Amino acid sequence: MNDHENTLGFPSDDFPDFPDFEETSTHATTLLKTANPALNLGSDDTEDDIFDDEDSEEIVVPATIATAVAVTKPAPVIEIEVAENPLEAAIDAVTFGSIFVMPPVFEYGAVTEDIADMTQTFDAFRLSKIVDFPELEDVTRVTWGVTYGKTVESFSGADAKKKQIGEVKSAIEASKEFKDALKKSKDKSPRCVVKPRVTAQSKGDAIAAYKGVFTSVEDAERSGKIISIVPARDGYVYEIRREEIGTFTTRTANYRELSEVAAGFIPALPRVPQELLLEIISFFRSFMGGGESSEAIVNVLWDKEFRGFCTYVPPQVVSHDTATSDLAGMPPPERFLHYMDVHSHNEMAAKFSKTDDNDEKATRVYAVIGRLDRFLPEISVRISNGGKYLSIEPAIVFEPLVREYPAIWHDSVTVADSARFAA
Repeated sequence: MNDHENTLGFPSDDFPDFPDFEETSTHATTLLKTANPALNLGSDDTEDDIFDDEDSEEIVVPATIATAVAVTKPAPVIEIEVAENPLEAAIDAVTFGSIFVMPPVFEYGAVTEDIADMTQTFDAFRLSKIVDFPELEDVTRVTWGVTYGKTVESFSGADAKKKQIGEVKSAIEASKEFKDALKKSKDKSPRCVVKPRVTAQSKGDAIAAYKGVFTSVEDAERSGKIISIVPARDGYVYEIRREEIGTFTTRTANYRELSEVAAGFIPALPRVPQELLLEIISFFRSFMGGGESSEAIVNVLWDKEFRGFCTYVPPQVVSHDTATSDLAGMPPPERFLHYMDVHSHNEMAAKFSKTDDNDEKATRVYAVIGRLDRFLPEISVRISNGGKYLSIEPAIVFEPLVREYPAIWHDSVTVADSARFAA
């Protein structure tokens, strides 16, 4: 045993059998030449030539060489992979383990369901849901969103066909951002929510790059689109196609790029109370005595301060078939909204006349009450949208003419079908 071997501090009985130093040194030189050509060791260089360089720095070579070996600068760059901190990994396992084992959740509309098979891609999962949700059938219209704590991601197209749901969930869980956010969040048990979104439907479809919807022909021409949809002054919608041989323009209907719109009126106020309507009818009937009958006008206002309806009878000049009022003395509009005009047609039918069309231009609700000579009069209601009229059901703006009655009355009534089925 060589003396230099005891410098490592091994007990003499347990000291390992090292190879001969001369042989090992020669082997080290060969290794250094191979590992770092920059050392430029010539074939005639010896171990002493290498080890006697005063400008060299020392590195420790593998344990099979039992002495320090000096090499010429520059020293090789050694990349060291840092192992995962076992303590941190153990803490994460305790902190997040119960969360990570929970399956992702499918949410769509009122449906909530755990996703048992996380190996599915988003698109494969879409296909499994088409029977229940046919709007998911067109893959080009579906975008998938994944919300997990504070992390939000989305997938569509090719990504939705490649990405597995479990793969995305695991990637989020492995991110430092997710873990840091979870530690700060009040919700310590968030679920990974997978939710499809239909980004376009037949009503209001996404418009292709070569199409456009424009408010004027001039805008359509400047756009350079091959197909243009333009609403016109005549109330029709036109499709304009520009081809090399010319420009084609025709009326179009049911164009799916346009939204579905239904004419109507959605009140922002409650319905006019039946007591108020009965008062107005009684007032109108007061102009039908003595063989002479006249029309009359009542304005229905909304009091913004007291949150209720009231009436205003303006100064007016009336006759059998006309009524002209002066609105100069109307209550201040800052407090009172002019909601409805009601006028009578005495014994005539409750139909709006040409005179009414000329008078009722303002945007509000209009009602006419006729056949006042009968026990039950007629009532017609319409809206004026800047002079464009639409008839609506009176029940939209008036409370129904019903009264409470004793519930015991029902005890005396048997519906024939119910009696037959009971037998």
